[in-house]
Amino acid sequence: MDRYRKCVSVLFAPLFFFPIALSPFSFPLWEPQRLRLFSISDMDSQKLRTDGKRMLDFVADYWDGIRERRPLPDVKPGYIRDLVPTTAPTSPEDWTKIFDDLENVVINGATHWHHPHFFAYFPTALSYQSIMADILSGGIAGIGFTWKSCPSMTELEMSSLDWVVDLMGLPEHFKNSHDGPGCGIIQSTASDSTMVAIMAARATKVEQIKAEPTFMKWVGETGVGRTLKGILDRVKTNTTDDEAAGIISPHFHDPTVFERFVMYCSDQAHSSVEKGAMLSAIRLRKLKSTRGFLGNYSVTGQTLRDAIKEDRERGYVPFMFLATVGTTCSCGVDQVDELGPICAAEGLYIHVDAAYAGTFALCDEFKYLTRGMEHVDSYNFNLHKAGMVNFDCSPMWFKNGTHVSRFFNVDALYLAHEYQSTAADYRSTNADNEKLCNAINEDRRIHLVPSTVHGTYFLRMVVCSQLTTLDDVIFAKNVICQIADRLF
Repeated sequence: MDRYRKCVSVLFAPLFFFPIALSPFSFPLWEPQRLRLFSISDMDSQKLRTDGKRMLDFVADYWDGIRERRPLPDVKPGYIRDLVPTTAPTSPEDWTKIFDDLENVVINGATHWHHPHFFAYFPTALSYQSIMADILSGGIAGIGFTWKSCPSMTELEMSSLDWVVDLMGLPEHFKNSHDGPGCGIIQSTASDSTMVAIMAARATKVEQIKAEPTFMKWVGETGVGRTLKGILDRVKTNTTDDEAAGIISPHFHDPTVFERFVMYCSDQAHSSVEKGAMLSAIRLRKLKSTRGFLGNYSVTGQTLRDAIKEDRERGYVPFMFLATVGTTCSCGVDQVDELGPICAAEGLYIHVDAAYAGTFALCDEFKYLTRGMEHVDSYNFNLHKAGMVNFDCSPMWFKNGTHVSRFFNVDALYLAHEYQSTAADYRSTNADNEKLCNAINEDRRIHLVPSTVHGTYFLRMVVCSQLTTLDDVIFAKNVICQIADRLF
């Protein structure tokens, strides 16, 4: 295990160099000076150096002495009311006072997940290397929703996830660098990934149903065939009515189509599967698991076949099986190499939730956990469980990311950039950048993105930094005017 810990902590620390899902907070252009009023305490770069070192020492001391603590705190609900003021401070507090509160307010009331006697829930990963990466992540505070919004974030994420594909023995087609349409991205949690997979599977089946008559020939006059014919008649009527009323009807997420959809999972699957199905307005059937390989609970191929046959006869539309590799409650492992071919033959999307056990496939003796992954449409596991990377870091791969990305695309013009045809983005866009916006960004003295309202294209300017002053806003205006005069 020492070999495993060293491998994971060193190689995967870069994966969490940057936060993945943050949002900028915008202030009115005419009040840039007021940004400074929101400071919690009086701190500059020099105090960051001294107080930051003190915080690192505090964390290091906490780890060195964690064995002397108890895993559960001796506190009752509401204990914090006796330790902190009932109202926010009216003036900045010195960090010395804040440090004095850390032990009583934070540490004494914390459940110590990394205590050697903590055996609850599941492992949550951490390492000194990951703490260092968190410092860099917080310090840069970048946001990576497109390649241009932070190129190093995007490309480091893509390269690191290609490393993981090799280390775990996953199929090559999952690599970002592969010639095919596969891709890997970092999600926040496995619950998020499950939700995304359900919606991708749902959209895949909606697209297939709407592509009649080829699909109708396949289902024939069965129970599900009669159901689908009725659905398609309503889709045509609803589409006409929506267009006349100016209502946007999502082609891939048309609720008229998926009202009879049903998906499957093991009765040992995580509760997030049921929640994801509920929020996606999808029926879920939990299949009874039995003791199988290595004594773990799993769904058999025959159980899955019988459920699909029964539900089609009832007029339901089976569209997905969500396999689990390491269920939280019992560490059940569905045999993907057996179930994958069945899903392919029956036209079901298959997603593998390996949140709990997936990380262990980094070890050669646990490579059997990735058997059958060549059959799956998407795969996810949590590096932040046993991967020595701080929460949250939940890699997810798609066999056909290019196809799936269409299901989640809305063309926000401000995310467009001139490199989108050659650089990988974690969304698709179709709008072209206007000439002025390109020229401003190529000049590189300032950075702007475009937007559009009611068909009017304009350059969108947002004050994003607490360091911005009125002089900076005037400087930006002058740059825009200079470039516009040169171009036009």
